[in-house]
Amino acid sequence: RLEEFLKKEVDLELSTLPDFEERVIDVSEVEQLMNSINAIPAPCAPVINPQAPNAATGTSLRVCWGLFSDDTVECYQLCYKPVSNERHSDEQAEHTLKVKETYCTITDLLPNTQYEFWVSALNASGVSPPSERAVYVTAPSPPTIKNKKIRSCENAALVCWESRDINPVDSYTVEL
Repeated sequence: RLEEFLKKEVDLELSTLPDFEERVIDVSEVEQLMNSINAIPAPCAPVINPQAPNAATGTSLRVCWGLFSDDTVECYQLCYKPVSNERHSDEQAEHTLKVKETYCTITDLLPNTQYEFWVSALNASGVSPPSERAVYVTAPSPPTIKNKKIRSCENAALVCWESRDINPVDSYTVEL
């Protein structure tokens, strides 16, 4: 039967033309919905940690913070400036660093100086609100011993020194 069928000439022309409607489908609402589903929300504000013991030298500070949510974060923006008691303290130079981790060591700072730090988290959707501000203090410079004023006797010694720091130092430790 197949052989007989294949031998026949078949006319594939349609007697009537198909009548299709041209419809334009608006998918903008669906696109918006899909984009909103796939969008990552901007992160929440990070929480900056108070200064840890031994986190400072005379010229550097190690600042740490955390993000207490499951937000996606690409990097952090760490800002800092020296704390000033003067009226125009807002005019102090403000520094900004981009950091991948939740900690950063800042160098080239002044000894025995207070610095104010705050941090924001960033991702593709935007920037988080800034964290609360935290004040960190660099370690004081070592004092300078006044060699000409050193006096000693059999049971005692007098050693004098002076601080090179602008801000007052809480205490000194003298080692023999």
